[in-house]
Amino acid sequence: MKVLRNLSIVCASLWLAACSTTGGNPAANDPYEATNREIFDFDMRLDRHVLLPTAALYAQVVPEPARDGVHNFLQNLDLPVTFANDLLQGETTRGSETFARFFVNTTFGLGGLFDVATRWGIPNHSEDFGQTLAVWGAGEGPYLVLPFGGPSNPRDFAGNIIDNAFDPTTYIAYNYKFYWSVGRTLVHVIDVRARSASLLQTIERGSVDYYASVRSLYRQNRQNEINNGKVNLENLPEF
Repeated sequence: MKVLRNLSIVCASLWLAACSTTGGNPAANDPYEATNREIFDFDMRLDRHVLLPTAALYAQVVPEPARDGVHNFLQNLDLPVTFANDLLQGETTRGSETFARFFVNTTFGLGGLFDVATRWGIPNHSEDFGQTLAVWGAGEGPYLVLPFGGPSNPRDFAGNIIDNAFDPTTYIAYNYKFYWSVGRTLVHVIDVRARSASLLQTIERGSVDYYASVRSLYRQNRQNEINNGKVNLENLPEF
């Protein structure tokens, strides 16, 4: 997943460096709103003409059990990153659950193709270094939209880079590693898009301003993830 993330980072750095003025929407923490909207429109065109048709074809051609296996496998690959961030946040109980899920699904779930851990009562959750930075007290910074990457902020932007260091596959030398990284990223994106197609379509149809809706939902969702589902009225983002 590292290759496209790094591409997003390079592109985002270039367009942010080109921003000579601010303004935007202070209440939504979006000083680069004009530029963000341009990038958002680009991402939406890419999604409409490439990603969504690909995801629809994937859902049509690949049987649901096989799609579930791919989803489980990709989710299992991300667990070492979640485990590292659990520990960095001092969440030893959640860390033990993550370790147990990885062990159970990797062994009894045939490398993660089957989610045996959930059937055994071991809950799933995800953590990333952007969340860890938030737990450590780092502010989110201004809202950003990344080319090829979607909604983000400087804290999550930096977190994606560090998470690469927590991924064991980063350090494994094998043939065709570049193609594996690209393939893993593309399959992950297609899997997520196929699973979210109807939900995003509903949100877009019900939105007067789809950009503002995505921004609001992203910030709310990230705050919920940081709080591990616990409501903290003092830290809710303003809209």
